[in-house]
Amino acid sequence: MTTFQYLKGLIMYKPFRYFVNALAWTIIYLAPIAPGLITKAFFDTLTGNATLKFGVWGLIALLIGAALGRILLIIIGFITDVHFRFRMGMLLRRNLLEHVLKQPGAQAIPVSPGEAISHFRDDVDQSEEAASWSVDVFGMTCFALVSGYILIRIDAQMTLLVFMPIVIVISAAQLATVRLQKYRAASRESTSKVTGEISEMFGNVQAIQVAGAEKRVMERFHSFGDQRRKAMLKDRLMSELLDSVFSNSVNLGTGLLLLLAGTKMRAGTFTVGDLALFVYYLTFVTQFITNVGKFITYFKQMSVSLERLTFLLQGASARVLTMVKPLYLKKERVGKVDSSVAMVKRDQDQDQDQVQDQENDSVVAPPLQRMEVNGLSYTYPDTGRGIADIHFAMQRGSFTVITGTIGSGKTTLVRSLLGLLPKESGTIAWNGVPVEDPGTFFTPPQSAYTAQVPRLYSDTLRNNILLGQAEQGDSLPQALNAAVLEFDVAQLPGGLDTVIGPRGVKLSGGQAQRTAAARMLVRDAELYVFDDLSSALDVETEQKLWERMFQRRSDATCLVVSHRKTALTRADHIIVMKDGRIEAEGTSEELLRHSSTFRELWYGDDRKA
Repeated sequence: MTTFQYLKGLIMYKPFRYFVNALAWTIIYLAPIAPGLITKAFFDTLTGNATLKFGVWGLIALLIGAALGRILLIIIGFITDVHFRFRMGMLLRRNLLEHVLKQPGAQAIPVSPGEAISHFRDDVDQSEEAASWSVDVFGMTCFALVSGYILIRIDAQMTLLVFMPIVIVISAAQLATVRLQKYRAASRESTSKVTGEISEMFGNVQAIQVAGAEKRVMERFHSFGDQRRKAMLKDRLMSELLDSVFSNSVNLGTGLLLLLAGTKMRAGTFTVGDLALFVYYLTFVTQFITNVGKFITYFKQMSVSLERLTFLLQGASARVLTMVKPLYLKKERVGKVDSSVAMVKRDQDQDQDQVQDQENDSVVAPPLQRMEVNGLSYTYPDTGRGIADIHFAMQRGSFTVITGTIGSGKTTLVRSLLGLLPKESGTIAWNGVPVEDPGTFFTPPQSAYTAQVPRLYSDTLRNNILLGQAEQGDSLPQALNAAVLEFDVAQLPGGLDTVIGPRGVKLSGGQAQRTAAARMLVRDAELYVFDDLSSALDVETEQKLWERMFQRRSDATCLVVSHRKTALTRADHIIVMKDGRIEAEGTSEELLRHSSTFRELWYGDDRKA
């Protein structure tokens, strides 16, 4: 997609609003035409060359009325501009966020969260700015054409001197295009590094303190800040240089105009009113020249923003950014959606949970009876490691454990199965039906997942577990009990309403893992997937957790990544991974007889204990 196509896509999102906005600002920019002619008549009246018979006070009244009218028009113009331009920004962020959320979770964004924020904020703002300025350029071009026609009829030579700076401005902007894009790209990149470093520092405070690396981290942050300062200075200097060219070229034209006007007035071919009209229009012509130069600058910078936003799409077409999607900004629209849902509920006699699932566009599949995985493969592009040709099956109510040494591919297998990593080959079947999009399918009510590293927020414990889900019946107490968390909650000062701090820093490692488990268990699912859930738990707590999970076996199927003996002894089926492949399968008794890798894991766990 070219920059022009990108701009066109933004404009065509709401073409009627763009047309109304362009019309409003065109009228605003054309409004000075009338006051200029009134000013000319005013001075001609004072010098005895009057063409209008309103008198001095009548002309003054017209000027005041024109000024008040233009103020009203500007207010209307700002309203139309706000309604249009901010919808463009919201559309870009909506489409960008939707695309990111649809990507495999482990590869959702190719940059740090801080850098992604810079894309969502700065690059979207730059695109919005360029599209908004296109309206100004159109309106002021109309003014330039009309005022140019009027001035040419008065004196063509002097009109040429007024509009000559336009050629200089456009030429200067075109010559500076390549360097301007280079400096803007460097400025955006350096800003992304700074925001990314801030995000990483706040997210790893404990690790930095434990390693005593505060000084080195600050030195690194200082270097990024210095790079940003230099890049921003160059970017700002280039912008100011162009602004200087714009303004000084107009000043040059103003000087030539005054010199020539003096000569013509002495010759009697130019009146005081004519001079007043030229000077009055020159102010707005100056704005026109400046705005044309700014729009060219913004348009070139927009190409940098488009390139950065396209990079965030990770290979998808840039047309994703400007796809027309509803924003639902008005309460009336939300009310209509709610009414539609209610009608569906009445017509189809669906219960509340099913309607909620439809609202969230989630997939609802039949209860799990058997899941089969055949030929599942994924390779990390940077390292060449991953999993290859994975085959296994699970029955309803079974407890399957995936085990293996570090780096054997256990977590990669689980992530590829759930669609958090994009599988390269293989099939996944749910009750014999192929799963086309695992990332969308393996969510509640089909499955729930607890990652190896719990992701917690600086919020209350209750909100971290529910994550926006409505609390229904005794589902939350049951989840706390299954996760062996009820005693810990009772000891917290605010119970479930205790704020646990950024990333759950106020909780122990075991409490954080069990909070993540409760988050998973509060959502009724057919398949529960645990990735090394009990790594931070003591033996007694771990035993309680698996005992309580086994009490739920009639309701759910479990897939567990673990090397802990407590989980292995309870497993119906164990999969032993090595170098990204399944080395052996069976029960713990069978594997102790036939698998050397499993024996090392089994007895190694004893030695660690």
